[in-house]
Amino acid sequence: MLQEIIEKSIFLTKSLSRAKNFWNSNCSEIVTKSRWLRIIWKIQSTLDAWNEYLKHNDHKNKIIQQAKRAHFRSQMHELSDALKSIWCFAKWVRIESQLSKKLSQFSSLKRSDTDQMTTSFEEKIEVLRGKFFLSFSQTDINNIADSFILLTVSSDLRISEDEVRQTIKRIKADKASDISDISNRVLQTDLAELISILTSLFNACVTHRYHSKQFKKTQTIVLRKSKKSDYTDSKTYWLIALLDIMNKALKLIMTKRLSDIAETHHMLSDAQMKARCKQFVISTLNLLVDQIHMIWDCEIKYVAFMLSLDVVEAFNRVSHVKLLHTLKMKRTSDYIVE
Repeated sequence: MLQEIIEKSIFLTKSLSRAKNFWNSNCSEIVTKSRWLRIIWKIQSTLDAWNEYLKHNDHKNKIIQQAKRAHFRSQMHELSDALKSIWCFAKWVRIESQLSKKLSQFSSLKRSDTDQMTTSFEEKIEVLRGKFFLSFSQTDINNIADSFILLTVSSDLRISEDEVRQTIKRIKADKASDISDISNRVLQTDLAELISILTSLFNACVTHRYHSKQFKKTQTIVLRKSKKSDYTDSKTYWLIALLDIMNKALKLIMTKRLSDIAETHHMLSDAQMKARCKQFVISTLNLLVDQIHMIWDCEIKYVAFMLSLDVVEAFNRVSHVKLLHTLKMKRTSDYIVE
């Protein structure tokens, strides 16, 4: 009797808030295989591995769509069996589904210095600007003049059409566009006609060390963080920047080149894991375990501490002048630094 009560009252698994009702074992298997194929492509970096990943990714999307369709049909079947439920659903279709969605109101924000609530649109923008676009004091750069810069490493200056083609195909087609309203799908659809123009434009930017003013224009959108109790605090919001599509493509090309130079000439520390090729969670855990065991094996007993630094979050808080100088000290190519 007690065993039956336990089985009825205690669940073996706990449903998550983000769990998908349509998800099944086929979806889990296909997603796991797709992730492994992506890891293989990152390790091998070959065209065959990339094509295999794309082929399997398309198959994954079809499996998920089939699961969604089957779940929706089963729900409709359950509604049709229950007389009351079908009438509730019909009422929703006739009335509520036809109404336009109500725009969410941006709540009042609290100033961090005075705890005063802001109500006007201009005051809210001022609070968010102070949160996301911080002002910092001038960094001491007096030691830059005494530095000795070595010869830069040699790298190909010209951007090829294959490089531009592969970069644009990597960008998701239907991501939100910037103020120019040119979507990624437009470039991907007409890539055959635009490839020579884009390649010439990118090569001109690299050759003349000039970044177009149009490329520098971004559209910043503030979004709420999910499941926060108090939205009067500016910390409960985060922002996304919508970049120009051509600026995004050129940025990815230069990022790829800078990453290749850093990996080829061993410019990065072995302890850096994030934003590096062929470095995964397993590599991070192995490094931590090896370091901890090395500390424990010392004759003098030490305590292991870990300091984790987020390179992406720290970028907006460093001196760009010193950062460019460090890149020069690392012998980075002039056309990238300038």
